[in-house]
Amino acid sequence: MSEEQFTNISMAVCLTGLILFMGFIIWDLGKQSKAGKLGMFVLFLALGFGVTGFLFKSVLVEYLLSK
Repeated sequence: MSEEQFTNISMAVCLTGLILFMGFIIWDLGKQSKAGKLGMFVLFLALGFGVTGFLFKSVLVEYLLSK
C-alpha cells in the first residue's frame, strides 16, 4: 500500500467518523436542552450546514476534476 492510498483511506475513515461524532454532539445538545422536533431540526440545519457545505464542496471538486 502506497502512502497516497493510505492517506486517502485514512482521510475518508477519519472524516466520516468526525462527521458522525459531530452529528451525535448536535443530537445530544438538542436532547439536553429539551428541544422539540422543530428545535432539533433547526439545530441540525444550522450546525450541520457547515458539514453539508464541506461535503458538497468535496463532491463538486471531484465532479469538476473528472471532466
